[in-house]
Amino acid sequence: MKRWVFWFSQCVLALVFPAGLAAQAPPLTHQQYLEDFDFFWETIRDNYGYFNQKQTDWQRVRTIYRTQADTVNSRRAFVRLLENALVELYDNHAGLGTNRLDSRRLVPTGTDVWATFVNGHAVVQQVRAGYGAEKVGVRPGAIIEAVNGVPVADAIRPWLGQALRTPDPAARNFALGELLAGNHITPRTWTVRAGMRTFTAQPDVPTALLETTHYAGLLEVKRIGENGAIGYLKINNSLGDNRLIARFDSALTALQGTQSLVLDLRETPSGGNTSVARAIMGRFIGKEAPYQRHELPNEEAETGIPRRWLELVAPRGPRYSKPLVVLVGRWTGSMGEGLAIGFDALRGGTVVGTELAQLKGAIYSYKLPHSGIGFGFPVERLYHINGQAREAYHPAVFLDLVKLAQRPTTEADPVLQAGLTVLKTKK
Repeated sequence: MKRWVFWFSQCVLALVFPAGLAAQAPPLTHQQYLEDFDFFWETIRDNYGYFNQKQTDWQRVRTIYRTQADTVNSRRAFVRLLENALVELYDNHAGLGTNRLDSRRLVPTGTDVWATFVNGHAVVQQVRAGYGAEKVGVRPGAIIEAVNGVPVADAIRPWLGQALRTPDPAARNFALGELLAGNHITPRTWTVRAGMRTFTAQPDVPTALLETTHYAGLLEVKRIGENGAIGYLKINNSLGDNRLIARFDSALTALQGTQSLVLDLRETPSGGNTSVARAIMGRFIGKEAPYQRHELPNEEAETGIPRRWLELVAPRGPRYSKPLVVLVGRWTGSMGEGLAIGFDALRGGTVVGTELAQLKGAIYSYKLPHSGIGFGFPVERLYHINGQAREAYHPAVFLDLVKLAQRPTTEADPVLQAGLTVLKTKK
């Protein structure tokens, strides 16, 4: 079935009306909830671009959750049912356009720590700068043993899918991410082991910083290094804001006299849009060139004809031609990842850092016909122009922060230091 779609952003805007001004819609019937669920399930069945990488039995998902939909009698309960059904995809790039207060925070936007299972232990790989986990002393290499008093192996169970054909380590790591993100109202308490020391960490005390994120501006601009010879631009999770284009242009113009430049994408977890991304890349190239490859698998499934295309970047404005490094990390997400592979493809800058957020594909958005609930998930597959899947990309200069944390003298910001070292070699 063909459906109208539009691009979906991770930034959801809600219209809030004073009490009494908005007309109250009549409650939905059981049949309407079932029809909404069927629309939801069929839309994902027909359009999700990554079933080939999953162990999900999507037919079984319908069997499990449609039965539950038949008993739903409130929007709140229906939202939870849909959230649980999406868990079966174990995909951080799939989500609803609404939530409950006890819904999980978005990963990576609403997280401050990134951990993966290593030999059965939840090992912290990276900690988000300036947020609760960092402030309470959690560092790469630490092991999180329990969350709110429950051992991690037990605590992840609500976010392990019920419809997997076989166990998948990726599903366990997804569940771990959901667990550590927490919800919007319950303070998190972790039991953490770091070396021979075990301690209790409360990253939401005294304030849940993940609920009060505030940036000083769209972009941070400064000069660093000896005599301020190096320009530094940090994008503050604003790749979806078209105002960033003019702000970026102004900042880059002010830094034209620098000897080299650092572009920091480590705080771009919510993604953005291609207009902003192409505007940024366009300031560093001298001729039109491709920066990423797209693929639409649902069209090939329907017609038997593959559909693939390259997206181009055109030069714009005065070109910054001095050496450039691009910093990335686990909170470089979606369009931030597109910028990383774009700069790599354009050879306009050396990418330095760790694994990225590894968010899959380009999201399309849909709306349920009766409840009006929006939902989005990856439909297009995205690739580096060399054919590598975007989510599999590793920086040209790759750092293992867990290993670096074991050294007796580790830089406060080893990714930035590595980037500055690269710039020294380009003089």
